[in-house]
Amino acid sequence: MTSPITTHDVAAEDLPQLDATSLVDAERLEGEIRSMYRRVAANDGAGLHFEIGRTLAEQLGYPPELLDRIPDEAVASFAGVGYALDLAAIEPGVAVLDLGSGSGTDVFCAAALAGESGRVVGVDLTDAQLEKARRLAKTHEGAPVELVEAHIEDLPFADASFDVVISNGVVNLSPRKSAVFAEAARVLRPGGRLALADIVSARALKERTRRNVDLWAACIAGAVPADAYRTAIEAAGLRVGVVRDNPYRFVSDRAVAASNRYGVKSISLVAEKPAV
Repeated sequence: MTSPITTHDVAAEDLPQLDATSLVDAERLEGEIRSMYRRVAANDGAGLHFEIGRTLAEQLGYPPELLDRIPDEAVASFAGVGYALDLAAIEPGVAVLDLGSGSGTDVFCAAALAGESGRVVGVDLTDAQLEKARRLAKTHEGAPVELVEAHIEDLPFADASFDVVISNGVVNLSPRKSAVFAEAARVLRPGGRLALADIVSARALKERTRRNVDLWAACIAGAVPADAYRTAIEAAGLRVGVVRDNPYRFVSDRAVAASNRYGVKSISLVAEKPAV
């Protein structure tokens, strides 16, 4: 089990960025996230700050042949910000956990890669996305898939339960990022990997922007500086390896203006839990 994160693990100036519970009301934020991603589950992209669907997935690097192996309805509701499954290096027989699994694109991709001898679990908060993914899980091919309603800051799994933890565009939505990474490290087995795509910034966002719940749900206001993001991962006991930029863009004028102002961008990375 990893050591708890303390102020000695993360630089003092990074703490306000990683823990924003004093800036946003968690209950209101969850409500906004559920509302926005219910629309995503219904494939309703009108008025969103970001794109959804298969075209986006392919632009970000998802191999078409992999997308062909999973339910079309899941891909239609894809709302990720990058591609990191190659960094996850999912092999047949492994156990995979997806933090913020949405309508299931990455869950079903992971299941296809893990094969029938593997195990894939997705956790999410949005009822409509969980219901959609559960329905699709009855017909998919590959590893058994389980969908669980849970907070990614407080996972209902035993220590060292998974070989790989993945996530796509979700950690930025949490106002307690250090807790997310600590939980990811806790449930990983020694030698396991955290592979994710997420939104970070070049510089700290102003408090007024960070208090905007709508921009939080749009994957902008929750972005923290890339250095602080990496520091939080390493403070959880994981070793960051490859980090790369993704060809992701926001589409609404408001989101584009905010992302340009703070250097908001998408990255993919992999981090390993040291073997005992």
